[in-house]
Amino acid sequence: MIYRATTSISPDAVKIMREAIGKERNPTAKSIMQAMLDNVRLSGEKLRPLCQSPGFPTVYISFGDSSSPLEDIKQLWRDALIEGTNQHLLRPSMVDTLTRANPGDNSGLGVPNFEFDYHPAQNYLDMLVSFKGCGAELANAMKIFTVAELEKDRGFAGLKRWVLNTVIKGGGKFCPPGAIGIGLGGQMDVACKLARRTVSTRRWDDTHPDPRYADLEKELLENINSLGLGAAGIGGDTTLLAVKIDSVSTHTAIAPAAITFHCWAARRTYIRLHPDGQREILF
Repeated sequence: MIYRATTSISPDAVKIMREAIGKERNPTAKSIMQAMLDNVRLSGEKLRPLCQSPGFPTVYISFGDSSSPLEDIKQLWRDALIEGTNQHLLRPSMVDTLTRANPGDNSGLGVPNFEFDYHPAQNYLDMLVSFKGCGAELANAMKIFTVAELEKDRGFAGLKRWVLNTVIKGGGKFCPPGAIGIGLGGQMDVACKLARRTVSTRRWDDTHPDPRYADLEKELLENINSLGLGAAGIGGDTTLLAVKIDSVSTHTAIAPAAITFHCWAARRTYIRLHPDGQREILF
């Protein structure tokens, strides 16, 4: 999974990028996006890392009573990450946050990050690994809105304005065209986790099952792309390929919101292991 994720981007992202190239009116932006897809092709042909930076790995694992991992799944992933680094699939980029000491093999406390989801009746094991670029993290934002600041009576104008201003401030920092994840609800930690998860685990070409959020995703995507920031922030029609939202309930006094930016390189692999031993690659 690490090998596949580091040498390709998910097919949904490739599809949207190709569509964007066909619609792009700025010739420079068009050539930048084509260079991105050429990079994907060459990475696959030469079996080399797609990007010099491996980003930060997060592993999402979903299981049920009959599909719980029988081994130390965390240690298996840690060992695989070290092996992948030693085989030059990943640059050793994980360091101590304060001292900046680098062990040289992408090992370290909290690496990779794990999120587990338990569904009692689920009879298969899902695993998705996401290598999310860290330059894009520089544009991330989080805000605890008051109810009044949301401007609910004006179609949540306060929330929408904050999202657009955050993207404008981000400019070309996140290697656009990419995607943003928006997490709503809970407290600060929950909103941030939702933002990262939704942009990492959902297909970028899917439609939110809740019509309210599907409409909001579409509206924000159209408005952001109308800003003209474009590929690499040099101008154009395509700043984002997708907007993904996830939401949970919150306390009556607050409305937490978080935005996480994802670069164009959607490096992730998602597999499903069935009880009969069959393996299904979902993307």
